Amino acid sequence: MDHQIYDYLHPDARFIRKMVFMKEQGFQNEFDDIDEKAKHIVIYSQNNPVATCRFYEKDGKYYIGRICVLIEYRGAHLGSQLLDYAIEALKEETDEVYLSAQVRAQAFYENNGFSAFGEPYDDEGVPHIQMKKAIC
Repeated sequence: MDHQIYDYLHPDARFIRKMVFMKEQGFQNEFDDIDEKAKHIVIYSQNNPVATCRFYEKDGKYYIGRICVLIEYRGAHLGSQLLDYAIEALKEETDEVYLSAQVRAQAFYENNGFSAFGEPYDDEGVPHIQMKKAIC
């Protein structure tokens, strides 16, 4: 599968996030001002967008977020590939990355080398946890 990194919220990334976070999971406020300054990765299968995430810097820290894969492509390790692509792009900038994960996805991130810290918090009725990973 191919991937592209965009310096803006590409329509393909927007489409995937609408399908996963808004249509499937019911989030109302999926898009925010971070999207304007973030880079966005899209994975394509036969020229069709199937997975996306974003990465960005805020207050001297680097974050990965909004990792989502269309339902019919789950189980193909695309979430892990997105993390790898984002980490590779950030290696020259930092030695540690952060993310906010839905608690139900915590094991996925732990399997990809992230560690939870702090207390869970609510985001639109869904429990989330802060996580980080050393990438040096």
